[in-house]
Amino acid sequence: MKKYYLTTAIDYANGAPHIGHAYEKIQTDVLARHFRQRYDDVYFLTGTDEHGIKIQKTAAAQGMTPKELCDLNAGKFRECWDDLDISYNQFIRTTDEQHEAIVQKIFKKLQDNGDIYKHSYTGLYCAGCESFLNPRDLTEDGLCPDHQKKPEEVKEENYFFKLSKYKDRIIEHIKNNPEFIQPEFRANEVLNQLEHIEDISVSRSKESVSWGIPVPGDDSQIIYVWIDALSNYITALGYDSENPAEKFNKYWPADVQVIGKDILKFHAIYWPAFLMALDLPLPKTIFAHGWITIDQTKMSKSIGNVIAPKDVMDSFELSHPDAFRYFMMVTAPAGRDGNYSDLDFKERVNADLANNIGNLLNRTLNMQVKYFAGEIKPEFITSADDDIAKEAVKTVEAVKARFDKFEVAEAAQEIVNFSNVVNKYVNDTAPWSLAKEEKMSECAKVLYNVLESMRFIAALLAPYTPNISQDIYEQLNRTEKASDVRLDDLKWGEIPAGVLTEKSKIKPVFLRLDSEIAGAAKKG
Repeated sequence: MKKYYLTTAIDYANGAPHIGHAYEKIQTDVLARHFRQRYDDVYFLTGTDEHGIKIQKTAAAQGMTPKELCDLNAGKFRECWDDLDISYNQFIRTTDEQHEAIVQKIFKKLQDNGDIYKHSYTGLYCAGCESFLNPRDLTEDGLCPDHQKKPEEVKEENYFFKLSKYKDRIIEHIKNNPEFIQPEFRANEVLNQLEHIEDISVSRSKESVSWGIPVPGDDSQIIYVWIDALSNYITALGYDSENPAEKFNKYWPADVQVIGKDILKFHAIYWPAFLMALDLPLPKTIFAHGWITIDQTKMSKSIGNVIAPKDVMDSFELSHPDAFRYFMMVTAPAGRDGNYSDLDFKERVNADLANNIGNLLNRTLNMQVKYFAGEIKPEFITSADDDIAKEAVKTVEAVKARFDKFEVAEAAQEIVNFSNVVNKYVNDTAPWSLAKEEKMSECAKVLYNVLESMRFIAALLAPYTPNISQDIYEQLNRTEKASDVRLDDLKWGEIPAGVLTEKSKIKPVFLRLDSEIAGAAKKG
């Protein structure tokens, strides 16, 4: 059995989820759903990061305890992921007892190995980054480039991790394993950061930050965010240096860890160093996605352009999240920034899902009923040697190749390209004209080719649009679920002879947004 383990970054639980959070989770979910169509055992981890100064301050400002705030917001994240059909296997919280206990064991092991030492330090601390910054990292005005705030000068005696000890090994690993950092253009960015790498603080004084996991054997210190947060990827699997759980042995190392580009440094430098110090294998790939802007403007609470996924779904009265999921996945090439606007959303999903794919299925099924009473006869089942069949098989391989490089938007385009080919095929062959000329055998074979193509399209599209794909499968009278189709088993000619459908069962699988008939109960 081939396993596939993938993770998202864990979201900071000091606020509610927005579409930037959703972008990463949908992307990882689409990857997970695709690889479930290829591998026997796929495990998908997500969760929330619940310690640190921001949680502590936000909770105090809202008159809550930190744990109450975390409980509230972790619930909001889970509810949002349920609304978006995120098919995670496990949701970890860094306040989970198992996580906290294992983090302390990890800290102790690193201490015992000589990788952690105590040191007095004065540095510039950005609460937004939960990180100490070097002066060279700041803007000309002395601000954090990501949060546009001036870091606070902090003087403390903290525990430090010997990051510099692992510098050369990390550089060697990146250079020898081009798949480790994806997209590849991000690797040079990390290599440049490694040139100036220094040992890092892995604890904070309890006087400065009280909300966190205590350092074992030193109650005056709290374990600093990155050992705590990054370790979730192995604590969730039950890592234990003395007796690892069966789940850990089964799934680690991760096949891909999906993160935002702003935390690539921590995942491509700090995380590998921690793993090397623990004598554990590194993940196969760290994939860094871009950001989502709103109408070409970066999301900001002060501007007031932060959008929740549910706001989009409610605004367009969507009965399920497929249209939103699809748009978010095609808005940007792999690793690049994307943009959300209501107009772009409406135009893209109308073009691809309603006009292209949905209309193709609807008019073909209607012709099947009109000309053949919904019945497929054995002599009209076409061969896998037909050009359109070859194109379908070729598209499956192209989509798999794209997913192997985490090119989710590009994979979707391969599917749309194939649907364009099929639409052109229908227009060129004109089955309505063939029927008018009483060339019924030719007409039947054209319609069969289109219906089989729709079966392929629905299966390939299922990771993006699980509900629409299932609707297509049901209209094709399929008994299996579109999401369960194994791509290696997807063969041409499997729609059998017999009655396929009847007029009363034919309905649009996706209605154009803002169309007169696309009401609240029908959109989706």
